[in-house]
Amino acid sequence: QVQLVESGGGLVQAGGSLRLSCAVSGRTLSTYTMGWFRQAPGKEREFVAACTSIAGCTMYANFVEGRFFISRDSAKNTVDLQMNSLKPEDTAVYYCAARPGYYGDFEFWGQGTPVTVSS
Repeated sequence: QVQLVESGGGLVQAGGSLRLSCAVSGRTLSTYTMGWFRQAPGKEREFVAACTSIAGCTMYANFVEGRFFISRDSAKNTVDLQMNSLKPEDTAVYYCAARPGYYGDFEFWGQGTPVTVSS
């Protein structure tokens, strides 16, 4: 069983930065796809970024616009999301997720970490 625990959320002013971290236990993630999603109040959950075993950490949602960077540390079994130039519309609960291959649904989810960006 894979367990994911996010940390690093909080309150930040617009234009600021935050670094989210996802600690993974239960399985070595070398072949897993690891992703970050977010859900804003009253909205559906949406994809943010992902690392895959084939393409590396190269998948980003359009709204990221070069502001966010996802990275994976296989030795530490962590996946981080560096968020820069934050906007109030980035306010959401951010979730780490994992799936065992390149394709398919994300099967494992963390509990989420809230991010609030004030204007």
